[in-house]
Amino acid sequence: MTEARDTGRARRARSLGLVVLVLGLLVDQLHKYWMLHVVDIAEKSPIAVTSWFNLVLTWNRGVSYGLFQQDSHFGRWVLIAVTAVAGVVFFAWLLKATRYMPAISLGLVLGGALGNGIDRVFRGAVADFFHFHIGQFSWYVFNFADIWIVAGVVGLLYDSLVGRPKDAAKDGHEPTG
Repeated sequence: MTEARDTGRARRARSLGLVVLVLGLLVDQLHKYWMLHVVDIAEKSPIAVTSWFNLVLTWNRGVSYGLFQQDSHFGRWVLIAVTAVAGVVFFAWLLKATRYMPAISLGLVLGGALGNGIDRVFRGAVADFFHFHIGQFSWYVFNFADIWIVAGVVGLLYDSLVGRPKDAAKDGHEPTG
């Protein structure tokens, strides 16, 4: 492949990653607005969609799966700062991505992290809505941003384990993103 062709493909991969970031953020924020202000989930929770899935409202003051719950303003701002630093690192990684899988995966992680970060800054906690349960088993309540983050991390793990181009191993060069 020529240098110009590689550069064009890398540029398209990064552009797609940025589109995924923006779309993920928009879907997350529009869904949260709709659930909070149109559905008024705070008044109507829980809404049984099926016998094993409810729409609810849970305010998560921690991170994924409710870990590191923070009831203080200091703890909230620490989580915001950690999210901001991680966001800058992941965004820099996205800007260096040369392949589609990592670019899309990074866009998903960033869109989800920004969506939850916006909640944390402006609402003081992250609004979660989706609750799966079967009998006594109850899964954590989550939102679209959480789905994007998990899907992005799975994509990055997949890419790191099996997604490398075959020609990189042949010529001894490792791809950069």
